[in-house]
Parts: sequence; C-alpha cells; structure tokens
Amino acid sequence: MRPSQFFNEEQKKQITDAIKEAELNTSGEIRVHIESDCKTDVLDRAAYIFEKLAMHKTELRNGVLFYLSVTDRKFAILGDAGINAVTPDNFWDEIKETVITQFKKEEFAKGLSKGIEMAGNALKEHFPYQTDDVNELSDDISFNDK
Repeated sequence: MRPSQFFNEEQKKQITDAIKEAELNTSGEIRVHIESDCKTDVLDRAAYIFEKLAMHKTELRNGVLFYLSVTDRKFAILGDAGINAVTPDNFWDEIKETVITQFKKEEFAKGLSKGIEMAGNALKEHFPYQTDDVNELSDDISFNDK
C-alpha cells in the first residue's frame, strides 16, 4: 500500500483539521509526514524530512513534525530549535506516548489528531497565537510514495 492510501479521505481530513485547530492556539507550525519505511534511525529520518519540508525556515523556528513510517511502524515527533530552546528535554514524551497508545489500537488518525491537539495546547505557553500570525507551512499531510 502506498503511504498516501494509508488513510481514507475522512481520516486525512480529521488530521488536517486537527492541524488547523491546533494552530489556532499557537504560532507554532505543525506538519505530518507519512512514508512506507524507514531504513535508518527514526529521529535521523525525521530530521531529514524536517529539512526537506523546509520546516527550519519558520520565523520563530517553531515547527513540529509528526513523522510516521507505516510499514516499519516507526514514529517520531521533532521540534525545531526555537521550541527545544525553551522546553524541557522530555517535552514531547507525553504526547508521543498518547499517540503510540492509539497506534497500538490501530487508531492511527485518532492518535495523530490527539497528538497534534496536545502539541498545539503545549506550545501555546511558549508560542502563543498572534493576531497577525501567518501560516508559514502547509497544513496538508505530506507523503513519500516511493
């Protein structure tokens, strides 16, 4: 199965709606990337995708990537330097555990949506939504269908 077919249209909408809703709480930018396999360390791969999606180019360096490799069942959340500079080392742990709990129930869209919501709520303390906020990154899910 190609990664773009992993979610049905309703599930894709659920995830993109979660991104849009979360970004109403924070100036942070959230992306989701799905691919079939991850042949390297999941955080290394997520960092590569982060750069490929130009997520490091946000003004406040406050991008967040939710990365999922569906065949290998690898998952990571990666925050940019601006976030990591103001949050504790374990900042993403609770969110990641919540997502993984849903994944274990085969509730992938629900897990991602809940994690995205939690990220938006957590980020608003350090990166509150600004009235002049510009959506710097696409809210669409990116897929690597190779």
